[in-house]
Amino acid sequence: MSRLLPRIVTALLLSCAILPAARAQEGISKEKQEKNLRKKEKSDVKEVRKEEKRIAKKHLANQDKATRKRMKKHNRRADKHGKGRHRDSFLQRLFGRKH
Repeated sequence: MSRLLPRIVTALLLSCAILPAARAQEGISKEKQEKNLRKKEKSDVKEVRKEEKRIAKKHLANQDKATRKRMKKHNRRADKHGKGRHRDSFLQRLFGRKH
């Protein structure tokens, strides 16, 4: 037993010294963490856009033909005139179609 005890103590000390060194190499560097974070944010934004596009397409498919036509007309007008108030011209308001 007395010859076995120093060997056990030595083995324990060596294993305790090796474990922290091995664990230090397991982690990833700060640059890789930042790169992974940027990549994840980019993919999240991409997925959100994809989902919004899918929802808009589904919403459009749920409408009847006249509603789809009216929605497309208003979207074209909004794209043409940009942000802000979308007001028809004076002549269109004066002689335009009544609801």
